[in-house]
Amino acid sequence: MMREAGPLRIIATAALLFIALLMARFSWDMRFVNEIERVLFDIRATYAMEQVPPDERIAIIFYDENTLFNTGVRSPLDREILAKALVALDGMGARAIGVDILIDQPTENDALLAETLRAMETPTYLPVVLSAFNPDEIQPAQEDFMNEFFARVDTEAIERASVYLRADEDNVARSWPPQPEGLPPLMAHRLAPGHDAFRRYDGSVAYRSQLYQNDPIFLKLPIDMIAEMGADPLAVELIAPQIEGRFVLVGTDLADRDRFMTPFTRVNGTGTIPGVEIHAHLLAQMLDGVMFNPMTPAMLWPLAILVVLLGALTSLSDLRLWKLGILIIVQAGFVLVMPFAFHNWGMDTQTLPVFGWVAGWVIAFSAVGAAARSVGAEKRQFVTGALGKYLPGDVARQLLNDPDRLALHGEKRVIYAMFTDLQGFTKLSHSIAPEMVATLLNKYLDMLSKAVLDHGGTLDKFVGDAIVAFWGAPISRPDDKERAAQCAVAAYKIGEQFREETPEGVPPIGETRVGLHCGEAIVGNFGGQNRMQYTALGDAMNTAARLESANKQTGSTILVSKQATEGVETIAFRPLGRVTLSGRSTPVEVYEPVLEITEGSGEKLHDLWRRFDEGDTTALAEIDTLAQDNPDDEALRQMAERLHETEPGGSYVLQGK
Repeated sequence: MMREAGPLRIIATAALLFIALLMARFSWDMRFVNEIERVLFDIRATYAMEQVPPDERIAIIFYDENTLFNTGVRSPLDREILAKALVALDGMGARAIGVDILIDQPTENDALLAETLRAMETPTYLPVVLSAFNPDEIQPAQEDFMNEFFARVDTEAIERASVYLRADEDNVARSWPPQPEGLPPLMAHRLAPGHDAFRRYDGSVAYRSQLYQNDPIFLKLPIDMIAEMGADPLAVELIAPQIEGRFVLVGTDLADRDRFMTPFTRVNGTGTIPGVEIHAHLLAQMLDGVMFNPMTPAMLWPLAILVVLLGALTSLSDLRLWKLGILIIVQAGFVLVMPFAFHNWGMDTQTLPVFGWVAGWVIAFSAVGAAARSVGAEKRQFVTGALGKYLPGDVARQLLNDPDRLALHGEKRVIYAMFTDLQGFTKLSHSIAPEMVATLLNKYLDMLSKAVLDHGGTLDKFVGDAIVAFWGAPISRPDDKERAAQCAVAAYKIGEQFREETPEGVPPIGETRVGLHCGEAIVGNFGGQNRMQYTALGDAMNTAARLESANKQTGSTILVSKQATEGVETIAFRPLGRVTLSGRSTPVEVYEPVLEITEGSGEKLHDLWRRFDEGDTTALAEIDTLAQDNPDDEALRQMAERLHETEPGGSYVLQGK
């Protein structure tokens, strides 16, 4: 193959394989593609998220919209209520307090807050955000004020902590924030010192979800409630057990500030969570000692090479289609399962290029496959041309892909068979020029053929102006019943459209009649050694043909057996009684789709027919009345006439074809 491919094709294929390798290794670094990788990571992280009961180590005290309404202060946040809350928390025995509220501009309550902080006995940490790291959010003047305020409250119990959080471009906080020189330790490190390994950790956040729907992971209390309780010894006694010994984070839960998405909230569409809650997750992860191991280049390169090789070799494999499909499914399963397995094994899959694997595999598969196909194009064209002398081109191509189809055998399948006929076209063809007959017939058959193919049907044959089609073979679909029913209605409507578009000088053309039945048939290639056709034979086809013909005797245009209506939800049907078709011995309960002209009788006729068939002969008079009320409904009128000659539970024998 290498010799037949030629140097240019080899160079082009090698270049595409190199691109595939880069994609399979570096997709996290590629613009637009990395957004897909993030979504896939979020799905993995959400799936692997540990469900936990309430964490009794951490509590969150927050300002919310009710707090702002009650205090009448929005920005900066009211510091008097913060001071009162800190006094209460100090008296309740909190283990440590982390404040995630920037004190970056003066207010009238600064003196009260400073006095409160200087009196704190509980280790308390004030937030620091530097303009060097957040130039868009913090101005030098704000940074100067923070420094000045801290100098006023600098005691043994008061320290500063970084509250910087890192979010990706899509505002999803997936990773631990950087901890560069020049910033004090992160709030989690300040609250619980001694976890030195996390000072260097910048991997994924191990978010957790609540085990029970009504039990949040972290205790959350509004700050105004804590502030008010601080002045009531009895209230303090009640709430203190929930605060004592816990790490307490004080922050905001406001819609317009300091909010981030997480992998969990993004996947589940639950919006954002406040930054203070992310600090709580970081603290819990550090306390639990959960650190994901990074996926190193020594791991990512072999995986990328493996994926590209699999794509290339799969394309070259000379396997039957079903075996190739199984091989691709197995490889797809590997791509889908392994990232979740890595995540569950404690690996940080945030840099795992899952979409890159898929894209690299597809590029390699396509590049090598294109080269292989181009090499054999002339041979394939020759073979196809030779077969085409005996078979239609599409069948020849199928046989080339699957030679087993040459065997003259059939298989029993349940199919939906449809027959159509254009009323009066044979007579019409004798009254107009042959050229016009060919033009009209080709246009009509083309419109009907397109409808069959658009609805996923198999075109069996043309018989003059009639079309024979079926669903359920060679491929069976769960919605074949819907497709077949919809196509039957579409065929009738196409016939009406065709009639309206008849050229001037052509006599009126009749309606398109349709018969549809569901049953067993033998489907396969039938013919001789020199000519064959993929078709269906058996009772289902015969019944469908007779249903089409029976339209002439029932006054209908679309006649459908009960078997073909079962399970159909997109098309409404009404009953037309039970008949014995010409040449058949088994009665068939027949229905027709409810179209515009029959909408008024569809639902009511179901009940009347059921009552009559179960022995309630009074229903027949109501059917007569219904027919009289709908004089344009020929099918309803003829049904009423047939029922007068039919016993309940019996059938009307149709005569002739």
